[in-house]
Amino acid sequence: MRYERDFKNLQLTEPSVLSLGKFDGLHRGHKLLMDSVFEKASGGLATAVFTFDIPPKQSSLHEQKVITTNEEKRRLFFERGLDYLIECPFTEEIMHMEAEKFIEEMVRRLKVKWVIAGTDFRFGHNRRGDYHMLQQYADVYGYRVRVVQKMQYQGRDISSTYIREELLKGNMELANELLGYAYFIQGKITHGNQIGRTIGFPTVNILPPQNKLLPPFGVYVSRIEIEGQCYQGITNIGKKPTIDRDSPAGAETYIYDFHRDVYEKQARVSILAFVRPEMKFDGIDSLRRQLEKDIVYGRDYFAGTF
Repeated sequence: MRYERDFKNLQLTEPSVLSLGKFDGLHRGHKLLMDSVFEKASGGLATAVFTFDIPPKQSSLHEQKVITTNEEKRRLFFERGLDYLIECPFTEEIMHMEAEKFIEEMVRRLKVKWVIAGTDFRFGHNRRGDYHMLQQYADVYGYRVRVVQKMQYQGRDISSTYIREELLKGNMELANELLGYAYFIQGKITHGNQIGRTIGFPTVNILPPQNKLLPPFGVYVSRIEIEGQCYQGITNIGKKPTIDRDSPAGAETYIYDFHRDVYEKQARVSILAFVRPEMKFDGIDSLRRQLEKDIVYGRDYFAGTF
C-alpha cells in the first residue's frame, strides 16, 4: 500500500476507484464501501481511500477520542489490500476549500473514475458537499458515482457513534459485532513497573495514545498478537491504582503459557469481553488473589465452560 499525506502536491499516474470519509473504526458499514471499491477496481483500476489525519470534529479545546488511531487505521487498510491511502492533514486550507473545488482537485490529482460514497458523507467548506453534489459533477469531470446505503444492526444504523457508545459502556461483544472484528489497542510493548513479575504474573504493557478511545477501566478477556502469533490473555485497562495512582492509562496483559522477552515489539491486544471493573486493593496479597481468579475466569472463557 502506498501511503500519502501531501495531497496538495499529489498526482497519481493510474486511474482509481476512490472512497472518502473519516473511517473511524473501519467498521462493518465501512466494509460495504470497501467491497464496492474493490468490485469496481476489478476492471484494472487502483483502489484508493481519502481520509483525514484527525477527525474533522476535533479542535484544540475539545479532543475527540477515536476508535482507531491513525496508525491502527493505516494497518487495517494495509491488511485489506488497499493500493493508496491518502491521509490528508486537516489544515485551514482544506477546512475552507469549497466543495466544488474539492471535487475538481480530487478528480484531477487522483485520476478518479469511480467515487464510492455513503449517504451521510459530507465535505467542503461548511459541509456543503454530499453525494448529491458528487452525482451532479460526475459528467463534468468524467467519473461515475455509487452511493452505498447505511448498514443496520437491530434497526439502527451502524456508525462510529453507535460503536463509541457501546465501547464506553463496556459492551465489548456488541461493539465487536458492529466493528466486524475485535476492538484492539496497538502499540509497542514497553517496560512497566514489573510488579506482576514479582508476584508470579508477568505482563506485557502498551501505552495507547491519549486520543485513543478506551472502554471503562477494568479487566477483560483478550487476545494478543505479537510478530504474527496469537495468544490468549487477560488484560487490565486502566491506571493500576493499587500500585501507582498517577500512572497513565494503559493496557497490561497477562498471556497464558507465555515466557518470551518481547519488549519493544509491536503488539495488538484485542478486547473480547468484560470481566470486572478496575479496583484498588489493600495490598499486593489481595491483588494476587484477585489475579488468580481473573486468570481462571479467562481460561474458562476460552474453554467455553461457562
